[in-house]
Amino acid sequence: MVENGEQQGFTMAHMFDNCAIGEFPGMAFTMLRQANLTSKLGGMFNAAVNKTKSFTNGGDIQWCFSQVKGTVEEDVTEADIISCVEFNHDGELLATGDKGGRVVIFQRDELVSTSEGWSAADYLGKANQTHRGEYNVYSTFQSHEPEFDYLKSLEIEEKINKIRWLRRANPANFLLSTNDKTIKLWKISERDKRPEGFNTKDETGMLRDPTSVKALRVPILKPMELMVEASPRRVFANAHTYHINSISVNSDQETYMSADDLRINLWHLEITDQSFNIVDIKPANMEELNEVITAAEFHPSMCNVFVYSSSKGSIRLCDMRSRALCDQHTKLFEEPEDPTNRSFFSEIISSISDVKFSHSGRYLISRDYLSVKVWDLNMDSKPIETYPVHEFLRSKLCSLYENDCIFDKFECAWSGDDRHIMTGSYNNFFRMFDRESKRDVTLEASRENMKPRTVLKPRKVCSGGKRKKDEISVDSLDFSKKILHAGWHPSENVIAVAATNNLYIFQSKD
Repeated sequence: MVENGEQQGFTMAHMFDNCAIGEFPGMAFTMLRQANLTSKLGGMFNAAVNKTKSFTNGGDIQWCFSQVKGTVEEDVTEADIISCVEFNHDGELLATGDKGGRVVIFQRDELVSTSEGWSAADYLGKANQTHRGEYNVYSTFQSHEPEFDYLKSLEIEEKINKIRWLRRANPANFLLSTNDKTIKLWKISERDKRPEGFNTKDETGMLRDPTSVKALRVPILKPMELMVEASPRRVFANAHTYHINSISVNSDQETYMSADDLRINLWHLEITDQSFNIVDIKPANMEELNEVITAAEFHPSMCNVFVYSSSKGSIRLCDMRSRALCDQHTKLFEEPEDPTNRSFFSEIISSISDVKFSHSGRYLISRDYLSVKVWDLNMDSKPIETYPVHEFLRSKLCSLYENDCIFDKFECAWSGDDRHIMTGSYNNFFRMFDRESKRDVTLEASRENMKPRTVLKPRKVCSGGKRKKDEISVDSLDFSKKILHAGWHPSENVIAVAATNNLYIFQSKD
């Protein structure tokens, strides 16, 4: 069917090319409209096929190096360490936050490519555009500054803990960024024109003497070099006693929630001086405190449903329709502990560092220290899938406790079709899991493979016995190099991986 459509478009192109518009104007424009329609339908079909292809290769996806952002220096400044990574909803923008309080936004360039077959756009000299462009710096701004709480004698770090994009509703883009205490709503807008010809101002912007104005002029807009401005629109402060670990925008795009160790607050994006407390697990006697909130997220389509995870390895699903204060959960997702694996470190490694809804809203993934688990919202008794991330570290928990690595908080991410899962590990390794084929692969974010389109070689860790040629010993792993933050493009096989102060971008080979 596609071939016939393309052949029909090609035939009409030549008919349109060979006829004189002056002689047959009606016929010419009718054929052009038909050609446009055929081209659009063909383009939509091809786009759907390509999108399906990009997500159906399963564990056989060949990941290639695309880009790396950041400096090469060995001595990394603490402020330059990336602390969060987030794609926007169409994947055209990618935001990173660092420990220095800065937000860097990358925009995807549009590449010009030729298409198979003929289309009306091609005939009129307009080339089709593909979405395989590189990400380049779009805007950089200082989101948070270091502060000092004089009442509690505490320093408030400028480190960006989370970034969340709002869906685009106008030419400007909006995002939320937060440090430990304060959340800010930023507007990122473009300006490529400037007004000139004012009556009461001269060219430098100075006010003129009104008596010197002899005739009225209408100001005009003149082109100027593109300027991207980031301006704070709202500041949401003084609502959290403890450190904010999560923010999540609701599907209604009007409200969002912020979570700290003991409380979750619900905010309206237009109201900064008040929020509504929806979860409070703080006990009357703090000596009775036995768990803290580690992550929270809204359901992608049901604005009344959200989940939050705890340091005891449990996930609670709450429905805001049932009660105002959601201290009583609707569902509890918790896996009984295996007595054979019980140890001093059991409670530490069972703490959930990240929880994410699937794009469909049917599943959840949770990341603890050693594994990623997939939960079905309809079955809270146990996870439907469990993927070990670095089980070989179980024998090293004592040394990991001594160097504090056991407290590292790894994030996880879904692919756009919810079939693949990605999460980080040590030695700049990151893990990919295919839920259908049950295959997994370990890849490395390294500057050694910086040639564009270079296919990443799978890495293997030898936990004991005789080490093979391509394997790396578990004792040789560099625990100072870790992939804590990563993001997956919402509709393509493109991933962004933060390795200390460098941002690596990989894409599938096809």
